[in-house]
Amino acid sequence: MATTSCFQVVLPLKTCSLPSSISYSKSIKLKPNTNDNHLRIKCFASINARNSSSSSSIPMPPVDPKDPFLSKLASIAAASSDSLLQGSPVTSSDTPPYLDLFESPKLMATPAQVERSVSYNEHRPRTPPPDLPSLLLHGRIVYIGMPLVAAVTELVVAELMYLQWMDPKAPIYIYINSTGTTRDDGESVGMETEGFAIYDSMMQLKNEIHTVAVGAAIGQACLLLAAGSKGHRYMMPHAKAMIQQPRVPSSGLMPASDVLIRAKEAVVNRDVLTELLAKHTGNSVETVANVMKRPFYMDSRRAKEFGVIDKILWQGQEKIMADVMPPEDWDKSAGIKIADPF
Repeated sequence: MATTSCFQVVLPLKTCSLPSSISYSKSIKLKPNTNDNHLRIKCFASINARNSSSSSSIPMPPVDPKDPFLSKLASIAAASSDSLLQGSPVTSSDTPPYLDLFESPKLMATPAQVERSVSYNEHRPRTPPPDLPSLLLHGRIVYIGMPLVAAVTELVVAELMYLQWMDPKAPIYIYINSTGTTRDDGESVGMETEGFAIYDSMMQLKNEIHTVAVGAAIGQACLLLAAGSKGHRYMMPHAKAMIQQPRVPSSGLMPASDVLIRAKEAVVNRDVLTELLAKHTGNSVETVANVMKRPFYMDSRRAKEFGVIDKILWQGQEKIMADVMPPEDWDKSAGIKIADPF
């Protein structure tokens, strides 16, 4: 059986794109949508019950074709292609089309886009920056910040060769913070030839080499610090330098004869290191060999006195440090005997 219900509904005209200044209140009939349970608003339509057994219907009230509300609603629905006009096509001129206002809401075709500035200031790079060693290399700076193992030696030698090829007259700056071929606990991690490879590369360069110790320069790293060009070997105020005898790598399960061969090789490397340090520090081989019997630590002042460096980078603290009593004078005034004078 077909039933007809009439409700008093105020249609929100903003949702159907009508001018906001127009407001209407009309008696309309509601027909449920059996597909998605959404209500379809249809002007003067009948509500047909599902599974109805009777096709009889109650006559609809007459429609006034001059009604301004219906005329406006019909003109907007006819002008809209698919966004508003849904359902069956209009079959009668006196039956206005219905609007599917809630079935398929649509978002903007193109979301709003905010254009980010290319750079915050003119100094920011326009392209992704390279890695840090490449940036330092662009400033002709070679930074040794790890123990001298094969990978570090390969990179440092390649950078030195590249900088000489780029400009054989411009100086090269080597910043050193390395424990040499050993770890900080003294265990050997690399062969002594790793340090000699960098040293030989430095000696073959035509460029002036400025060496700067930051942190620590131990063993072979101390040799690289002293191998810089005369007058251009520097040290930070609180950096440390230390020279020691080369260590024999871990022998493991090697035969006794192989252990002896390694020990002889360590003695040869010690003698070479002693001669090179004596050459660059201005001391005799006997003096260097004597202090290398045990690990010999040097602060910036002692390293300058021993000839490892030429200048301490005080950054304006020269006058203050000049008035400070040297450590040896403090020990002497306190009655402490210096155990390892050189």
